[in-house]
Amino acid sequence: MKSILFITGTRADYGKLKPLMEAVEHSDQFTLYIYISGMHLLEKYGGTYHEVLKDGYRHVQIAFGQHYSDSMSYNTGNVICDLTGYVGSIQPDLIVVHGDRIDALAGAIVGALNNIRVAHIEGGEVSGTIDESIRHAVSKFAHYHFVSNEEARARLIQLGEAAENIHVIGSPDIDIMLSPSLPSIEKAKDRYDIPFDRYGILMYHPVTTEFSVTRDYIRELVDAVIASGRQYIVIYPNNDLGTEIILSEYHRLEGNPHFRIFPSIRFEYFLTFLRHAEFMIGNSSAGIRETCVYGIPSVDIGNRQAGRYLPERARNIQHVNACREEILAALQHLADYRIPSRDFGNGNSTALFMDILSQDTLWSGSLQKQFNTLTDIY
Repeated sequence: MKSILFITGTRADYGKLKPLMEAVEHSDQFTLYIYISGMHLLEKYGGTYHEVLKDGYRHVQIAFGQHYSDSMSYNTGNVICDLTGYVGSIQPDLIVVHGDRIDALAGAIVGALNNIRVAHIEGGEVSGTIDESIRHAVSKFAHYHFVSNEEARARLIQLGEAAENIHVIGSPDIDIMLSPSLPSIEKAKDRYDIPFDRYGILMYHPVTTEFSVTRDYIRELVDAVIASGRQYIVIYPNNDLGTEIILSEYHRLEGNPHFRIFPSIRFEYFLTFLRHAEFMIGNSSAGIRETCVYGIPSVDIGNRQAGRYLPERARNIQHVNACREEILAALQHLADYRIPSRDFGNGNSTALFMDILSQDTLWSGSLQKQFNTLTDIY
């Protein structure tokens, strides 16, 4: 029986990986292992490792011994060291990582340097920040790629990856989004004590390459949402450089009855809130990925998601600069952007993923990667 290790470092990647983890857990062909690190362990951001434990997996390793600082390079090295020991003890046949966080990079490095197959979920995408560099680096260490659409596949081929190792399966969280088992809005509002009937969701993350102007940008955003007079569910940013600046501005929202602020919200409940929201605002990937599935108007602020969507296809999105007046103007036109689209999958990602795992070709391929040149450059 093959053993498969999934690495999760944040609430966001867990939402993407969860349907795949559950399918592996219930398969009679594979044994599931989960390694929890990163932002999951920080109580300030909700201690979201508890959410993974609540789902009842059999083999879970929580990297409690890790120590975190404001340095992404330090934290990456920390995860590599700790994960190396765990991988040595369980000897997995495959390591599965997601996206563009440092935990994924650490997992890909550890797998590649220990002759363990690495599968990367949602490679080949652009982010507009240091995250994009991390994502492409992970792809170069990975042996197999499970991407969200044909555009991502084309980028990986451009990066020199072998076409036969790239599989278009869509974004796995859409499987959950379209599930009939999500909690009701009444249950979600009761659990999180949300008094609003109408609300927007605000999620704004630091852009590490724009650290020097982070305070200016978040001040403009907070000024705008206060001036809008609308009601908001606000969710903490990730823990990248600049997060303290964002949280300090969020102090201005405390005590204001138009705002409810949370370090984190359990993924299924977040989806229920999103499905019933008037709009989403900020620079989270959820504003360009999940919103389009439900057709929720999204106000995308700044450069964090630059190049990650095509405006002519993602027609629920308005892009604005981090400017109070531009943001307020966009909020006046939300009704024109309630348009669903399906650029990132159709809700069958888990079935496609498991079908590929069951094929001998995945397990018999060479661990030695080669660059595939598109044209004769000599």
